[in-house]
Amino acid sequence: MTPLRPVQIASGRHPFEMAVLLAAVCSGVALVVTDRRPASVLAAMPATVQLLWEVGLIVAGVIGLIGVTWNGDLSTSMGVEMIGIILLGTVTTMYAVALFVVSGSAAIAAGAFICAIAAASWARAVQVLVDLRRVGRAAQAGRTADVTLLVERDPS
Repeated sequence: MTPLRPVQIASGRHPFEMAVLLAAVCSGVALVVTDRRPASVLAAMPATVQLLWEVGLIVAGVIGLIGVTWNGDLSTSMGVEMIGIILLGTVTTMYAVALFVVSGSAAIAAGAFICAIAAASWARAVQVLVDLRRVGRAAQAGRTADVTLLVERDPS
């Protein structure tokens, strides 16, 4: 019999992920409230797609933040986070395409950052999916354990 080892989950409570999700919400709200859009978006996206992109930023950020901060069931938290991250990957990919189609190499600085966020979103979605499968397999096999948790006093 192979020895069992704990299923390790890559938590989504990384400050970088939370900051990007919050920035998505703030950017989306600013775009909707001010009714102003980047020139690349105006040129490359039809009006309906522009609205979907703006709302997508808000929805992706809100859903992702809910998933990351969820204190309930682990699988639910991870699933909600994954939905938000997939949406973020989608809207940032849309924006990266619009930037490069309209501005070409002039968009290299902004485009590089947006592409990095898109790539990181897709990579995180894969990471969460892998972790979800591992948690599911362990739960289906009945391989759960009650583990003693070490705690310390709250210094306040």
